[in-house]
Amino acid sequence: MEKDLIRLEQVVKKFGGRTVLDEIDLTIHENEFITLLGPSGCGKTTMLRIIGGFETPDEGRVLFDGNDITHLPPNRRAINTVFQKYSLFSHMNVAENISFGLRIKGKPEDFIRDKVRQALKLVNLDGYENHDVTKLSGGQQQRIAIARAIVNEPKVLLLDEPLSALDMKLRRAMRKELVRIKKEVGITFVFVTHDQEEALSMSDTVVVMNQGYIQQIGTPEQVYNEPENAFVADFIGDSNIIDGVMVRDKLVRILGVEFECSDEGFGENKSVDVQIRPEDIVLGAPTEGALNGTVTAVVFKGMNYDITVEAGGFDWLVQSIVGRAIGEKVSVHLDPFNIQIMNKPEYDDERRAAVSEGR
Repeated sequence: MEKDLIRLEQVVKKFGGRTVLDEIDLTIHENEFITLLGPSGCGKTTMLRIIGGFETPDEGRVLFDGNDITHLPPNRRAINTVFQKYSLFSHMNVAENISFGLRIKGKPEDFIRDKVRQALKLVNLDGYENHDVTKLSGGQQQRIAIARAIVNEPKVLLLDEPLSALDMKLRRAMRKELVRIKKEVGITFVFVTHDQEEALSMSDTVVVMNQGYIQQIGTPEQVYNEPENAFVADFIGDSNIIDGVMVRDKLVRILGVEFECSDEGFGENKSVDVQIRPEDIVLGAPTEGALNGTVTAVVFKGMNYDITVEAGGFDWLVQSIVGRAIGEKVSVHLDPFNIQIMNKPEYDDERRAAVSEGR
């Protein structure tokens, strides 16, 4: 059974009268890789800073292993942070940077040397003890920052968009490294990003945020394949989100055409949001009774084409390995299991209907 390590209970944080986090409830399990994902200004970094002790909530509390740490300073928490700007000391070499926290704690020199050597081996930088940190690459500097955090043996490592300054190829390589390091050290990772690909490829659990609220909590597969509202569907990957009417169980009307689907329990003749991923759409020849349209744009993306089809007054995004000609007449075909039905939000800001069930 997973052990609850961190709990945020009804956490509220305001800056200048603006509510940045509103009644946040979140549980983080021991040894979990959890990602806080959302657009800029959604509150994810503020939540990370509250967990780390760099901010204090205006309301609510933070529990660590069952103990209230809401007002505990960062240096008294079993938590270390890797910031977006790695904050390495330019006047210190690699070993001095990594050992800084251990020296403050008064650890013996033999202990420090062993710990630094182990940390460098963990981040694949054996033998770099005497290197100048200012002459290292961005990826190497990031590894040193991680080594400096891990050498103190925290129970939790907070990572605030640590990959954002790296180029795409290096970012992808470092994702794999972070997952490997997390597994080897066996501690809890709390990762902040606005990059959906990072969140989906690295995490055990993804927390999708917007406007200070948690929109959905789930595995990468759940938030991608079963989004709980239009915001999550649109933010996680490409989506076609359309107004629909749930005629009855397993039958939905989209743009005047009825499609079989797999969803139940929405009622009859109820307005809903319908999500269809572009890779799940099949284009065919125009047929009577189908949703027919015209190809209006084609973009070659290397492994596939992004095809825009105007059908039923809606511009459909279709992703296919087969190209189409602009002006070509086509029909849109949907597999019932690829049609995701979502309740429309009860409130204008989409928040209350978007909050997932507690974990």
